[in-house]
Amino acid sequence: MWEIQFRVGCFASPGESVGVVGNCAELGDWQPNSALLLLRAHEFESPENPEVWAGTILIPKTIKEVQFRYFVCMSLDDLMGIHEKVIVMRRWETTQVPRRIKQQHAAKDGVDTFGVFGPEDRAVKIEHGWLTYESVVQFKIYDSPIQFWRKKYKNAPIRMKMVAVNLNRQNSASDYNDSMEYQDSSSGIDICHVGWPIIEVAVINEDSYQLRLQEQFGTVFDPRYMMVFQAQVLQLHTVAYMIDFYVDGDGDIPKSIGFCHILPSNLKAIGQMCVPITSLRQEPIGQINVDYLVVKPMPTCACDMRVSYSRYWKNQWKGLDIGHRGAGNSVRSFQSCANIRENTIASLQKAAEHGADFVEFDVQLSKDFVPVLFHDFHVSIGLQQKAKKGGELTSLRIPVKDLTLKQLHELKVHLADWTALKFVNDLDLGCRKVSHVNEIHTDEDEDDAHDPFPTLKHALEILPDHVGFNVEVKWTMETKDGNWELENPFELNMYLDIVLKIVLEYGGERRIVFSCFHPDICTMIRLKQNKYPVLFLTQGVTSKYPEYKDARTKNISVAVYYALHAGILGLNVHTEDILRDPSQIKEIVEHGLIAFCWGDDNNNAATIRYLKELGLHGVIYDRITDHIPHTEKKSIFFTEHQDELLQIAVMSPEAEISPDVIIHHQVPPEDTDSDETPPSTLPDSPTFKNDDLAQFIESEVNGPNAVL
Repeated sequence: MWEIQFRVGCFASPGESVGVVGNCAELGDWQPNSALLLLRAHEFESPENPEVWAGTILIPKTIKEVQFRYFVCMSLDDLMGIHEKVIVMRRWETTQVPRRIKQQHAAKDGVDTFGVFGPEDRAVKIEHGWLTYESVVQFKIYDSPIQFWRKKYKNAPIRMKMVAVNLNRQNSASDYNDSMEYQDSSSGIDICHVGWPIIEVAVINEDSYQLRLQEQFGTVFDPRYMMVFQAQVLQLHTVAYMIDFYVDGDGDIPKSIGFCHILPSNLKAIGQMCVPITSLRQEPIGQINVDYLVVKPMPTCACDMRVSYSRYWKNQWKGLDIGHRGAGNSVRSFQSCANIRENTIASLQKAAEHGADFVEFDVQLSKDFVPVLFHDFHVSIGLQQKAKKGGELTSLRIPVKDLTLKQLHELKVHLADWTALKFVNDLDLGCRKVSHVNEIHTDEDEDDAHDPFPTLKHALEILPDHVGFNVEVKWTMETKDGNWELENPFELNMYLDIVLKIVLEYGGERRIVFSCFHPDICTMIRLKQNKYPVLFLTQGVTSKYPEYKDARTKNISVAVYYALHAGILGLNVHTEDILRDPSQIKEIVEHGLIAFCWGDDNNNAATIRYLKELGLHGVIYDRITDHIPHTEKKSIFFTEHQDELLQIAVMSPEAEISPDVIIHHQVPPEDTDSDETPPSTLPDSPTFKNDDLAQFIESEVNGPNAVL
């Protein structure tokens, strides 16, 4: 055996602990729940210096090298007396090359290693954690949400602070009670201890986008910016939320004027509510409008800490060619219509054959919870009337979510018989009738690659691994005029868990990026897993599409601060807005974010070249087969893989591969060898406790933590 003593300097908040996880059983085999938790050794005299945390392990001599990462967590079993081990991940090191110690460097007395958690001068990347056991509840306040009925408060600057209210007065640890202690608030109500649940606040602007613990008298609300309160809780039904309201008093101390309560029974997965504000004398004095989001952990997925690609992007990945819905949009006018049906396996394959680096496609669920590729929320089924009525075409508009996979596939069987049944997208009568009739395949055909509604699983299995996937998750949004794109959608946590489960199981070594127009979906995908990156799709300032209500969608600047707040990879911006003001690309990149672009303006060779010259990392466009002649180009990921194989073939067994250059120009910490490359492939897919999809869905819908 050989000994390693870990010592690390780290700033930790009350209730937080520091741990180390690594590639051996003694360090948990990259599993956070089996990692080594360090003990606080001592504090430096200077408050500017971090505390020192330490721990020692013995390693079998058969292990020649130990790879490891430090992290900050909350161990709720120690903190709250819970008998089951519960680790809540707060922050962790995600630099592609982990820290390393080689046995050959060990002295007789072992190895004494000292480091600092995420020192800025060495650019060790630190990311916030993902959901393991806990849930996250976000409350968003923006525009002009507060209405006071007393004149003296109407124009006064308002400060707000949110606290968690314990609903389990018995404080039973065996019931996973989320409370530790009680303390008095301005309303005299028992509230939870500052240690747990964790409630943080952020303002989506340049100065305050990062979540932070609240000040004693809260945060001043500025109606120009969205304010976000975020709570981490174990049991959703045991915690209510109270917002205290303050105004400036006669002295330096703000004056409390009232409060409001939000009960867990009123929270679905996502929604809006209007809550009355009560004075300290229990009189109604106003009301506040609040948007909320409830994010639950995936019940059957365990992400490890071997490596994360959530903020990983090589410097050479610029100007990538991304096929829109595969080989192109096929629902436009005849001139720009792709010659292969969009969002089909054939379309994806055609784009891949022409060297697309990524293929972009849309994913949503069928009625029986199967992720399928299709763009619109509705399908229009056209029925031919009888000849005596003139033979005119009438259509029936049905949501995709109301049809099972079998029913969707039965629709495609009739596509070849245009005299009996016509299947078209909205506003698509001309293009499909002209361009696609001859390509339709029936049950008797061996090749169904041209059929609509392929499953996400099938696409992941059949497309070559070197083809990157940009998976756009479809979800309804509210426009400024109050209309919704789709009514009565699925329960949101279940919806995303099913999509993520398929991707995590079948993603393999493929480069995959998620995207969505709804910022809450981006937040949820980021919180539910730590493997794949997310891009926020935004239309920004536009004259082509209706404006969305959500304040985070207004313009690119706001979208930048939202992306930084959520910890996602970057933005997928509308080219119309970029052509209006190209300097916005510089703004995105200077904030360390990745930028893709989309839009009709991209369907021009000169525009594509110009966008790449501006520094965009990816350009999404139609008819990729016209812009990239066959065999002229290979996917950048295919080329990289071939280069790696060639490099390995010519190198000696002792040689080591040069490191990847990744975003923020990261370098390994001082106790690692800087000449080791990150793994050339993605980590193994997370393991699932239950592979039966029916049971998985049952746990989502009827499980103890289901939000209905």
